[in-house]
Amino acid sequence: MCGIVGYVGDKNAFPVLIKGLYRLEYRGYDSAGVALLNEKGELNVYKKKGKVSELDAYCRDKDISGNIGIAHTRWATHGEPNDINAHPHLSQNKKLAIIHNGIIENYSSLKEGLKKRGHQFLSETDTEVLVHLIEDIQHHDKLSLENAVIAALNQVVGAYAIVIIDKENPDTLIVAKKSSPMVIGIGKNEYVIASDASPIIEYTRNVVYLDDETVAVIKKGEDIKIVNLKDRKEITPYIEELTLELEAIEKGGYEHFMLKEIFEQPKSVKDSMRGRINASEGKVFLGGIKDYEDTLAKAKRIIIVGCGTSYHAGLIGEYLLEDFTRIPVEVEYGSEFRYRNPIIYPDDVVIAISQSGETADTLAAIEIAKQKGATVLGICNVVGSSIARATHAGSYTHAGPEIGVASTKAFTAQVTVLTLMALHIAQLKKSLPVNRFRSLLYELEAIPQKIEQVLESDKYIQEIANIYKDAKNFLYLGRGFGYPIALEGALKLKEISYIHAEGYPAAEMKHGPIALIDENMPVVFLANKGPNYEKVLSNIQEVKARKGKIIAIVTAGDKHVKQFADHLIEIPETDEALSPLISVIPLQLLAYHIAVLRGCNVDQPRNLAKSVTVE
Repeated sequence: MCGIVGYVGDKNAFPVLIKGLYRLEYRGYDSAGVALLNEKGELNVYKKKGKVSELDAYCRDKDISGNIGIAHTRWATHGEPNDINAHPHLSQNKKLAIIHNGIIENYSSLKEGLKKRGHQFLSETDTEVLVHLIEDIQHHDKLSLENAVIAALNQVVGAYAIVIIDKENPDTLIVAKKSSPMVIGIGKNEYVIASDASPIIEYTRNVVYLDDETVAVIKKGEDIKIVNLKDRKEITPYIEELTLELEAIEKGGYEHFMLKEIFEQPKSVKDSMRGRINASEGKVFLGGIKDYEDTLAKAKRIIIVGCGTSYHAGLIGEYLLEDFTRIPVEVEYGSEFRYRNPIIYPDDVVIAISQSGETADTLAAIEIAKQKGATVLGICNVVGSSIARATHAGSYTHAGPEIGVASTKAFTAQVTVLTLMALHIAQLKKSLPVNRFRSLLYELEAIPQKIEQVLESDKYIQEIANIYKDAKNFLYLGRGFGYPIALEGALKLKEISYIHAEGYPAAEMKHGPIALIDENMPVVFLANKGPNYEKVLSNIQEVKARKGKIIAIVTAGDKHVKQFADHLIEIPETDEALSPLISVIPLQLLAYHIAVLRGCNVDQPRNLAKSVTVE
């Protein structure tokens, strides 16, 4: 949701903080702010509505000295985006400043109690309530800041990642976390704290991923002290080494991160298969789930949970798992699953999918499944993330950092891992004929090269985008494996171009959406060869009869759809089960180019943040 950066060390803090905010801006870009404690003991707070660049410009003639500070880029929850609601927020005595990612659900009742004790609030945020609560407890109970933070957080209901700076402790930051990510980088006589590793990698590779319901005291020149929030027992930090490369979080010559990430998919798909597949030997191996192979082979039902693009990957996973393993599969939105009292049996397997590994609804679904005794596996992209730690086991995708808010390479990496998982279970159960199994492995190994072939159509897709950039609505239609790709294609267009778009099973068009079709309606068909090809061709003819504009994704060399479509985008032939990995690529490019032609900020679309860490 929001981006958090903190620094204490020998360097001037401001350049570290502002650079960190630029790297975290994909997490929220409604407003930004910084708090710096200078050598005179003055706590300077600067905040601006808008992007980080506006804060950067605002601070140029300000006192930005100091070797300790905190900074924040916001995705608004409580209170509209403006200078006042921007973080950091100050306590009433102006000695404490706080930054926060998450939602304090009981902030209203806490606020009323504080008002009765004389507190006055400047903003509409839940975050300001928390820093006032900490000050109130510290003052009335005569506690240290560390103990006041612990006492306050034990009164809080909700999710949070916070960093606090204190005028009276000029070399100390207090950090705490519950259901929101927080990473602490350990450098030489310095610490860098952030929502993810991207602001840290430039300074150190040694990091601690803070666990839920823990508080860390970070003091310059001293070891980290981590305390459990409930029993106040001290915890020994577990230091890990980052494998992230600095080049991976830079644009590398591309105009936008999204375009770079689309073009990285041959590599990210290959990396997600690396060491896990050997077609010549006819083997698939997923080390992360090795201890649960017997459970998977005997599973009577698999439930997949995800949100947004991860949900669409899960739908493809449903088709793959049922086809390859003959195990029934259900796919659920995490946000619905957690609130509808789901029926879960101890012999169920739940697969949770999330790019960030921090999606709040998916995390809540995991906890429900675990409480009911199910085996829970995770598929996520971020090492050390909350989902990676909350699940019993799982498999990482190896997409690398995805900075663009609209997911592209993370989606194909998720589908790749789901394909491997389905094949692995089929291998355990011997549920696929040997020839079909071997054929799928060889085809899967060929997918990265076939994605490269599709990317060569970029200029042609840009020409199509130029024709339809002013359309008011789009319809995306597909059958079988094409249906989830229709949903994903429509979502990409909505997210970044702000054009209304809907994805439907092609056969459902006649049950309502066909009423929308006229000469102004672009209709995108997933019409590559497969068992449903003739049926999709019939649907194309129905749209053509009503003068709809047809953009068709077809298998290279197709002659039949060509007679009816206004535009053909050819993709290489592959097994239908693997076709989503190829057919989604032109839809990503189409959405990207339409959005650019419309003047939209494709990396930071309005109202969206990369990872949804709050409800």
